[in-house]
Amino acid sequence: MKKIRVLLADDHQLFREGVANILKTQADFDVVGEASDGVEAVLKARGLRPDLILMDIQMPGYDGVEATKRIKADLPETIIVMLTMSDNNTLLYDALNNGAQGYLLKTIRSQELLDRLRGVMRGEAIFSPEVSSHILELLRHPLPGPQPLGLGEDELALTKRQREILALIAYENASDQQIAERFPISINTVKTHVRNILSKLQCRNRHEAALTAIRDGLIAPKDIPPKRIG
Repeated sequence: MKKIRVLLADDHQLFREGVANILKTQADFDVVGEASDGVEAVLKARGLRPDLILMDIQMPGYDGVEATKRIKADLPETIIVMLTMSDNNTLLYDALNNGAQGYLLKTIRSQELLDRLRGVMRGEAIFSPEVSSHILELLRHPLPGPQPLGLGEDELALTKRQREILALIAYENASDQQIAERFPISINTVKTHVRNILSKLQCRNRHEAALTAIRDGLIAPKDIPPKRIG
C-alpha cells in the first residue's frame, strides 16, 4: 500500500503532536514533516513534496492562505486542507481561491478527520458541516473579486459538457468518479474536461473555477445534467 505522505503546518506544537499521533495509528498515512509557521511550511513542502498538507490559517510568517498560494504555485499536485478554528467567510473564500481543496474546523472528531482526508485524496472537496452554509452563501453571493472574463461565443467559451461538469462540481460537490458515472464517461475524460475548464477560466483548481463561473454567470443550476435512470 502506498502511504499518503502528510505535512502538518500549525504554530501550536501540542495540536500538531495530537494530529500526528492520530495519523500515525493509520496504515495509510505517513507524517513526513511538521512546520510551525507559514514560511517553514513553504520550505518544507518544497523539500519533502508531500501528497497532503494540513494547514492552519493563522500562523506567524506567512499565514495559511499565503503559504497555500506559494506551495500550490510550486507543487500544484499537492493537496492542501485548511484545519483551523476560523469559519470566517473571507478567510474561507481566500483559502479556496488560492488552491485549498478542503476546509475543516479543529472541532472535528478524529475518525471524521480520517474519513474526510481519505475522501480528499479520492478527489472530493471536504468541508466541516459548520462551514457548508458559508460555501453555499459564497456561491450565491460571492465576495468582490476580479472582473468577469467576458467569454464570448468563441474558442474560449465553455462547451455544454464543460458547463454540465462545472455545475456538478459547483452545486453537488461531485468527485471525478461521480461525474464519470453521471454521463457516463471515463475518469480520464473527466480529468481532461476539468483541465480544459481550468485553462479557459484561468483558475488553479476546480473549486476556484466553480466560484468564478457562478460569479461570472457562466453556469446556473439548470446546467446540472439529469441523473440517469437504471
